[in-house]
Amino acid sequence: MLVLMSGFVSAAPRGQATDHSNVIVVAGDHNYPPYEFINEDGEPDGYNTELTRAIAQVMGIKVEIRLGSWSEMRDALEAGEVGVLQGMSYSAERAEHYLFSPPHALIHQSIFARKGAEEIDDLSELRGKEVIVQNEGIMHDLLLRSNVGATLITVDTHADALRLLASGKHDYALVANLPGLYLGRELSLLNLVPIGKPYATQRYGYAVVKGDEELLAQFSEGLAILKNTGRQQAIYDKWFGPLENSGFPWKEVGKVAAVLSALLTLVLGAIMVWNRMLTREVGRRTEELQLQQQKLIQADKMTSLGILVSGVAHEINNPCSLLMMNLSVLRGLLQDSEEVYETYYREHGEFELGRLPYSRMKEEIPRMLEDMDDGAQRIRRIVDDLRDFARQGVVELNERVDLNEVLATAIRLTDSSLREATDRFKVDYQQPMPPVKGSLQKLEQVVINLLINACQALPDRERGISVETRVDPQGKRVQLVVEDQGCGIERENLAQLSDPFFTTKRELGGMGLGLAVSYGIVREHGGTLEYESEPGQGTRAILSIPVCSDTGQA
Repeated sequence: MLVLMSGFVSAAPRGQATDHSNVIVVAGDHNYPPYEFINEDGEPDGYNTELTRAIAQVMGIKVEIRLGSWSEMRDALEAGEVGVLQGMSYSAERAEHYLFSPPHALIHQSIFARKGAEEIDDLSELRGKEVIVQNEGIMHDLLLRSNVGATLITVDTHADALRLLASGKHDYALVANLPGLYLGRELSLLNLVPIGKPYATQRYGYAVVKGDEELLAQFSEGLAILKNTGRQQAIYDKWFGPLENSGFPWKEVGKVAAVLSALLTLVLGAIMVWNRMLTREVGRRTEELQLQQQKLIQADKMTSLGILVSGVAHEINNPCSLLMMNLSVLRGLLQDSEEVYETYYREHGEFELGRLPYSRMKEEIPRMLEDMDDGAQRIRRIVDDLRDFARQGVVELNERVDLNEVLATAIRLTDSSLREATDRFKVDYQQPMPPVKGSLQKLEQVVINLLINACQALPDRERGISVETRVDPQGKRVQLVVEDQGCGIERENLAQLSDPFFTTKRELGGMGLGLAVSYGIVREHGGTLEYESEPGQGTRAILSIPVCSDTGQA
């Protein structure tokens, strides 16, 4: 989940800073708090700005944030002077000229008026009124398109609109709800109140002109990374938490799931760092000491891994079980309250639940609970896989093993390595797959070694890895084939792959034990492990094991 994608295409010349061709100019409104604004130090600030800088950090790109009048920034985008707008509300009309990222916020538009004014339930009630809107803003576009018959007074910023209204001029100001509340509080405009929300929730995200798909893809991907790691939610809560009303703690439940995922990722990262440190230390020793001690180090590593994973599995399973138990309670709560909500909805019409319309939330909440339950189940499966893979003790070759199950577990355990190595991973399971007799744990170790070797052979992410399981034509042996499009193996080295301590990656910390151990495990199972390779053309590893001869339980 945290693995950063590499190999991005450089940003196009459009919207780049004139002094650095690799700097992307990102524009926004200079007075649209708390989304984006110029702070007291004269620097760009706000939710959008902090989110843009976080995306630049995770994607490894350079950005220049330029804030100004909204209409000027929108014109600059169309003129190619800037590359991206960091916050624009989506509409079908705008989509004809711009491309939009997935939304990073949802915006409600409100009608603000001086205290004592009558409430407005529909935009049609603005006919004959003087309404202040931001020039070229989303509500300016809407009122022009819908032709409600209001006299439109355009200003540069939301703050200008609210100050003008507070001074006693014109009838209404149509602005975004949260910026309106924020500015009303900051500017002490105590005679203004929101009197209606006549427009549906709008998606708010990054926008580029049509044709800049590659540029938008970088921001969309960076936003997805921030959402999956919980960082986007933390930035959102920092800027909007004090303004939003409290409700049912769905965010808190989501945070628990995010913490569990982050904890598991941290453990896996610590294991990888520990392995690298160990191999580097071994690499500094003499060749003679390596030949004498490598097997002992390997055994010690697996023992430590088993102890670490057992402890971590216990720590993770406890909060994971609590999360799953609470999800069950929440489902019951939802079912018990559904009739009350529906009755209220039928009698009183639309209302907000969790700051979103009930008509939407009644569909979204069950899916949210289901996604959270799936995430908790995935955490538990990964922990169980790690614990099984690292368990200690005498391993007997008397289990009935499904090679498809071995492959699925190995893929889960090497998921981060596969995602980092290639964008083109393909797997094909043959069904049904007859069982083999042996050790599930040892066969997992072999398949993991084959997958890791395939990842290390790829020079870039455009090269692929394919894996398949199959049964030979005679039905006597099952096979697992791992094929990569990597650098290949020199012909004179193919015959030495099974030799202990032979490696072509010693300068990278390779010890030459992985394939030797794998060959030994395969021989214990009465099978074979063969390689086909040409330099520069990739490598194919073929694992073949006899089908279990008896039909009863092993």
